[in-house]
Amino acid sequence: MIYIGLTGWGDHHDLYTDLSNKKDKLATYAGYFPIVELDSTYYAIQRTSTIEKWCNETPDKFRFVVKAHQYMTGHSDYRDHYDSIKDVFSAYRDMLRPMDKAGKLGFVLLQFPPWFDCNHKNIRYVKYATEQLQPYKVAVEFRNQTWFEEQYREETLSFLDNNNIIHSICDEPQAGIGSIPFVNRVTNRTAFIRLHGRNVHGWTQKDRTSEEWRNVRYLYDYNRQELEWLKRQVEILKHKTKDIYIVFNNNSGGHAAGNAQDFMTLMGIRYDGLSPKQLKLF
Repeated sequence: MIYIGLTGWGDHHDLYTDLSNKKDKLATYAGYFPIVELDSTYYAIQRTSTIEKWCNETPDKFRFVVKAHQYMTGHSDYRDHYDSIKDVFSAYRDMLRPMDKAGKLGFVLLQFPPWFDCNHKNIRYVKYATEQLQPYKVAVEFRNQTWFEEQYREETLSFLDNNNIIHSICDEPQAGIGSIPFVNRVTNRTAFIRLHGRNVHGWTQKDRTSEEWRNVRYLYDYNRQELEWLKRQVEILKHKTKDIYIVFNNNSGGHAAGNAQDFMTLMGIRYDGLSPKQLKLF
């Protein structure tokens, strides 16, 4: 099964042109796509009631890819709020329970920062983090090129495979050490592709403010030729996996939703079990 979706549901304005109540965004989103990458969990461990609400607003077949909290991936320091990193993982696992119980948890995404390079310490931490998240399925995304240098690439993939970790296959700008190549290999019965766009000039922050960087980092519109290239990559994976999750993250300019819908058309995919779309009376 191929699942196509977007990162978050709040900012894809093309989906909500007829929406009068902003509280209905998730339900409306679930009328277009069967999955979403939940990125609010990167910024805060959500309340159980919030997770239950999101599960209740989506149809039975809907699935969430849940991004790990920034404390869990070393993007920021947990020590101002937790006594130990183990406590962070414990709180995060508790957050996931209602989603798992509802059958709507796809897997957890551990997206590591650009400075998380390939070394013994970091390899041990990936294994530790995956063990801490059991029994939930985990995907890992690296953003440091060393993991896929020629001398380490096969070992990286074998490590992920041996630990039953989903390899996050990324399409992103090739902008030096803080980016990884597109490695169309699977390490689990579930494949995961994240499409960040190819805006090489916006990929690194440089002298931009955080707001300026957000506005350009994922600014990219995939053209027909590039989507056809993606289709060929997915066709290769279809013979090696049970499920393929594809998430478009190129939304700095609002292109993700349109690209995802174009790709669904290109693949000849129509989903059943989506939320019913509300029809306008006038």
